[in-house]
Amino acid sequence: MTKLFIARLTGAGGERPLITVRAAAEGEARLFLEAAYPEDTVAEIAEPGAWVSDADTGTKPGDVREHPGAIWQAPSSRAD
Repeated sequence: MTKLFIARLTGAGGERPLITVRAAAEGEARLFLEAAYPEDTVAEIAEPGAWVSDADTGTKPGDVREHPGAIWQAPSSRAD
């Protein structure tokens, strides 16, 4: 079973838009991101918490998607 992870990547061109990846665990998500963006650095990766999107985030392991217009915001661990 896969989980959704959100990531912030940076590279020579600056920061990418928010990226989602489907993976079984954070380590696997990082490997998928490094394979998809070999020239970039994975600055942060996390489970999205309450983040909601109407964009397609994929369903299969290794689905990596960019979300133009969405910016990284670290998930909050606070209960609202």
